Amino acid sequence: MKFGKVDNPENIDFTLPETHPDTFRVLQNFEKQNKPSVYIGCAKWNRADLKGFYPRGTKDELEYYSSQFNSIELNATFYRNFPAQQFEKWYSKTPNDFKFFPKLGQEISHWKRLNGVAQVTNSYIDNFSNLQEKLGTIFLQLHANFGPKNFTLLQNFVESWPKNLPLAVEVRHKDWFADKEIANDFYQLLEENNISNVLVDTAGRRDMLHMRLTNNEAFIRYVGANHKTDYNRLNDWVDKLKEWIDAGLQNIHFFIHQNIEEASPLLAAHFIEKINTEFYLDLNIPNKKTIDKNGQTSLL
Repeated sequence: MKFGKVDNPENIDFTLPETHPDTFRVLQNFEKQNKPSVYIGCAKWNRADLKGFYPRGTKDELEYYSSQFNSIELNATFYRNFPAQQFEKWYSKTPNDFKFFPKLGQEISHWKRLNGVAQVTNSYIDNFSNLQEKLGTIFLQLHANFGPKNFTLLQNFVESWPKNLPLAVEVRHKDWFADKEIANDFYQLLEENNISNVLVDTAGRRDMLHMRLTNNEAFIRYVGANHKTDYNRLNDWVDKLKEWIDAGLQNIHFFIHQNIEEASPLLAAHFIEKINTEFYLDLNIPNKKTIDKNGQTSLL
């Protein structure tokens, strides 16, 4: 993912911001759990993007990917509305505990900009429903030029969204975060409708690390810079998630991107290893990767 890419990541301050005070207010409404529900994955399963991840002779990429990860941030649905039969096939190929987190199509978010999208949105939902219990949170990613002047369009979309279907929203226009009053109106809209507020950790857009959860879900899109700092950044996220779990967070959905995606499974393996240790979990470590003496992940 190229969003937020910079030429010199070593010049970026990657320190995670302090948690927004209202995040603690939201989380205190939930009973603390011994172990959180954690789904970690990449954005794609294509062999061309994840070079070196698939063993030689792999015949079905999704079958292998889902044997290594417990989830996928399904970006393919942004570009086309796959028919119901395709979701049925994906459902049949994946383990019982696997989940898909599909992105709503660009026709909804970018072309029509949430204006008059009820019919096409329902079509996406109908097709997504064929994933049955493997359907995770659906997410809406708005164009970077979709600013607060379009608040009413977003409000109408959010308020009409089916209440029994988890949704997360990602806004990119800088004005959503630059003005405290605008930001609070946006957060309140999501909170009142039980919609997750997507956090994006990418080098060139540190303003999107608002650290404001609006329900009991941390939906995090992490973008590595193909730089040695990527691993330490993930270590910092383990600490941040521990803080939120101690406050009552139950659901973590963490998706790892890279400017060059082939390194995403390596970062994910490192992160999963740290998560397992910190939270006493037993998530599979992709390709049985291990951590070398430098703290980075490498193939056995």
